[in-house]
Amino acid sequence: MMHDSRNNPRPDCWVVTDGAAGAENQCLGLAEALGFDPVVKRIQVRAPWRWLPPDLWLNPVAALSGEGDAMAPPWPRVLIASGRKAAAPALAVRKITRGRTFTVQIQDPRVPADEFDVVVAPKHDNVRGDNVIPTVGSLTRITEKRLNAAGKQFAGLVESLPAPRVAVLVGGRSKAYDLSANTARRLGQDLVDMIARYGCGVMMTTSRRTPPEAAGALRETLEGQAAVIWQAGRDAGENPYFGFLALADHIVVTADSVNMASEAASTGKPVHVVELDGGRDKFRRFHAQLRELGAARPFDGRLEAWSYTPLDETRRVARLVRKRLEAREERRQASRAELLASA
Repeated sequence: MMHDSRNNPRPDCWVVTDGAAGAENQCLGLAEALGFDPVVKRIQVRAPWRWLPPDLWLNPVAALSGEGDAMAPPWPRVLIASGRKAAAPALAVRKITRGRTFTVQIQDPRVPADEFDVVVAPKHDNVRGDNVIPTVGSLTRITEKRLNAAGKQFAGLVESLPAPRVAVLVGGRSKAYDLSANTARRLGQDLVDMIARYGCGVMMTTSRRTPPEAAGALRETLEGQAAVIWQAGRDAGENPYFGFLALADHIVVTADSVNMASEAASTGKPVHVVELDGGRDKFRRFHAQLRELGAARPFDGRLEAWSYTPLDETRRVARLVRKRLEAREERRQASRAELLASA
């Protein structure tokens, strides 16, 4: 059911995050797969609550800053949240509505999973519970329709590049990984060698986490090559990320981003993973899962072709969430019928 505030004062679905693109895209992907046109709530949390774990927030809704979106009635039928800062407000809405708002938390909420209706968490995070739906990697917004539209939108940007075309998705600095200028320069040289060996074209996009010095090193190394580079924070216009995925024959992705690797593996195209400095066991477990599924291999400069069944975790999870939502509503309707019968 699509949300139309003119006809239905109670929204069907909220997406609640702190505005982080990776978290928001996962929520949007699930909401869209469920058939919702969600209301997006990008919240900001006041001090000291933003530094504390969710189970220590005394009044989560009151902890929200006016700089972000408000969370107030009418409450939604379904609330999909992601990120530690969104977990406590999501649970607060569930409590306020006495469970009438069906709450879905994506990623490890850092509080007991059974406090939500559903928790969707990557297998590599080892979150357990009867209401936990484990996934390979993260949920995505990848659909055939979205890729086809993006491919048409950005085809002109890369029309001068030779085939095969290689999308290069560059992440950067995080709690687990670093992307130094030297590492970026080595990656750039590997791409130059790949271009010389295969006569291919490179379509590169960086993220907001890419350090400026690393992005600069990549641009400098690839200067004069058959490459189109879109740099976050530098180049105007919409990020051609989805367009590059659509138009690629191969995808090269840095190891720091579970989201980017999951999106790449959702295309069915060969995924080549670039190791960066750092790492954690959970990331290594995730990349091992992609290798076991036949989706990804380490990037070594070669463009080997292979096939595999594309990841489709978002639609699989949506089917399971829909079953749980329908079962919950059937129980509520049966309970109301019993109350009326006994009145």
